[in-house]
Amino acid sequence: MAAESTVAMAASVAQPEFPVARDVRIAGDDKQTRFILDLDRRVDVHAFTLADPYRVILDIPQTTFQLAAGVGHTGRGLIKAFRYGLVMPGGSRVVFDLTGPARIEKAYVLDAANGQPSRLIVELAAVDKAAFRQAQAADGGAAVRPGLGDPAPTGAVVANAAGPAAAETPDLRPVIVLDPGHGGIDNGTMAPSGEAEKDLVLEFARSLGAQIEKTGKYRVVMTRSDDTFIPLGERVKIARERKAALFVSIHADALPKGEGDAQGATIYTLSDRASDAEAERLADAENKADAIGGVNLTEEPTEVADILIDLAQRETKTFSNRFARLLAGELKGVARLHKHPLKSAGFKVLKAPDVPSVLVELGYVTNKDDLQHLVSESWRSRTVGSVGQAIEAFFGKRVVSDGTTAAVAGRESRVEAGQ
Repeated sequence: MAAESTVAMAASVAQPEFPVARDVRIAGDDKQTRFILDLDRRVDVHAFTLADPYRVILDIPQTTFQLAAGVGHTGRGLIKAFRYGLVMPGGSRVVFDLTGPARIEKAYVLDAANGQPSRLIVELAAVDKAAFRQAQAADGGAAVRPGLGDPAPTGAVVANAAGPAAAETPDLRPVIVLDPGHGGIDNGTMAPSGEAEKDLVLEFARSLGAQIEKTGKYRVVMTRSDDTFIPLGERVKIARERKAALFVSIHADALPKGEGDAQGATIYTLSDRASDAEAERLADAENKADAIGGVNLTEEPTEVADILIDLAQRETKTFSNRFARLLAGELKGVARLHKHPLKSAGFKVLKAPDVPSVLVELGYVTNKDDLQHLVSESWRSRTVGSVGQAIEAFFGKRVVSDGTTAAVAGRESRVEAGQ
């Protein structure tokens, strides 16, 4: 009896903290399609549809996905493809890309029974555009963005934030926002050997944040400090609300199959017209991050969606370009640069009108030499050091380490916008 009790206790202790998804199947055709996800326990599910492009969103509690590599790249019937992952701490999301408008006929979870696991089942039926809009309005689901509403995203972290006592003395040090691209359900680019952009850039941003903090001259804010999805508009909002003096978005590029090879780091600034076709391709790809994460694009904050380069403050553009040049100059000594390292395009994440902003593509995960660097701790350390040097040069002597007379250099020095 005691042995049975011990076994039961061990089984209880061994149970994973989060539900585990172990298998997935899709059945049906272009008229009716069923999606089945096997889970180790019952979960709640909230399902809704989004348009432009047509998608179905499943929000469930945070789940560990132990699915076969590559699953979801292709679908069946009404589901063209699907993806899954963390969308906020405590919450996971599955996103279906649809072949056309469809309605959710049923979305439910079955308890485990007769040796079969618990199952999340979604049944879809094809409809015309008018019926889709009508069903969406009746359901109200298009207006639902769990975890992605007005509250500040939980992925936003102030590194080494001061305690309550520090509130009595304003911290005048410039704020630098580091923005590791993608995250959670959005993997970003994928290397042929399986490395995900979201992991590579997060590790780089963490190292860079630690390096910057060591100087004692700046406050560092990370738009995400873990594998969490943060919408593009929220990333911009973090920079503006923190009154950032500099915003650095960190990414790693990939060339589509059949488009040859490219290598080296590239630094992008904002413009309403792309500097070349490659910059336009990359901006289009990066700007789709919200669609990948299942964000309702029709509810994008107006201040983000409608900001164009001609509305951005002239001095902000000038300072963005200045930092880009400084960064390119520092990087060339330690990292391979793209043959045209300074480019521009309409990246949504760079559209804060009052924050100097750049997007850095550290290299191409589709190039074996670049990938070898991206996974190298030694390369990362050297490159982080060069970015730190560029930041020091950008802010110059206006920043002091104790913070007592420091000012936000990016704002105070705008009288020098002609530099």
